[in-house]
Amino acid sequence: MLSSFNEWLWQHRFWLPPNVTWAELEDRDGRVYPHPQDMLAALPLALVLLAMRLAFERFIGLPLSQWLGVRDQTRRQVKPNATLEKHFLTEGHRPKEPQLSLLAARCGLTLRQTQRWFRRRRKQDRPQLTKKFCEASWRFLFYLSSFVGGLSVLYHESWLWAPVMCWENYPNQTLKPSLYWWYLLELAFYLSLLIRLPFDVKRKDFKEQVIHHFVVVILMTFSYSANLLRIGSLVLLLHDSADYLLEACKMVNYTQYQHVCDALFLIFSLVFFYTRLVLFPTQILYTTYYESLGNRGPFFGYYFCNGLLMLLQLLHVFWSCLILRMLCSFIKKGQMEKDIRSDVEESDSSEEEEAGAQEPLQLKNGAARGPRPAPTDGLRSRVAGCLTRHTTAT
Repeated sequence: MLSSFNEWLWQHRFWLPPNVTWAELEDRDGRVYPHPQDMLAALPLALVLLAMRLAFERFIGLPLSQWLGVRDQTRRQVKPNATLEKHFLTEGHRPKEPQLSLLAARCGLTLRQTQRWFRRRRKQDRPQLTKKFCEASWRFLFYLSSFVGGLSVLYHESWLWAPVMCWENYPNQTLKPSLYWWYLLELAFYLSLLIRLPFDVKRKDFKEQVIHHFVVVILMTFSYSANLLRIGSLVLLLHDSADYLLEACKMVNYTQYQHVCDALFLIFSLVFFYTRLVLFPTQILYTTYYESLGNRGPFFGYYFCNGLLMLLQLLHVFWSCLILRMLCSFIKKGQMEKDIRSDVEESDSSEEEEAGAQEPLQLKNGAARGPRPAPTDGLRSRVAGCLTRHTTAT
């Protein structure tokens, strides 16, 4: 069964242009071609990168964050409450008001106390600034190294300056060792990102990040197996050119150097818009849609590759809209605010004041503690009454 599926999957009509077979891409006479099984080396390499990342974050990233003045916010710990904890873990982190009232009655708490418990419990699960800084610093190191390494590998290649050369003599293009190792390292890195996704800082575009990483891994595996390394290397280099600037901007944003962060954000925005919204569609998509056909007709790999590239472009447009929103805020306020993909820290005092303005405090028995009328039988009331009668009599 497995052998039948494997035989069906690796039919040359899926991966290669018409009238081209796998036999033509066998190594011979000193000419080396890419083979799909070569990519299996990315799996152990991804585990090595994970170990390197843990060591980097602990022994380099954390001390660097402290040296740059990154400080974690002090958070109040919630009092243990089995009922509220069970609801928090199973039902949701933000219960509605009817649920809050029911939980408050069960636990013998006021509505305000229950709201405060959930608010502090949510804050406990949010990552601290040092964790964010360590993640950003690791990605910055890799993206910068990958961009410099990739540029050195491709600088003297003709297809870097003229993408149409990606299709010269395709698919009979030999594999260079430097291109293989760079490609393998990039694939291993994105595999390590997928492995770490459940444990890394989750932002509001978490789903888009998952889609992006899966698309990149599938594209890299397919492009290597189909000997589309030239166009694949251009896509990787184009992405790395902006990614390291983004991570650098995040790192500085977690420190007190606001002016440096603002300048980096503007540079990153310009590079991102130019590479993702100008170069990618006009150079990459154009050559894969039109110039790739040449004297050959379209095949399954043509549609599959272009479909994934179009999905990447849609993600570029999505993130460009987020960056434009941040740019508009930057222009209005004169400084870059927090990443709009991140959750905002909740303040106990601000939410309590807001809750107090909207509803009165409730006692355990359900009675409201609102403004009370002044008592009529007190000492001040009797004195005031005597003074009033005396004034009237005179």
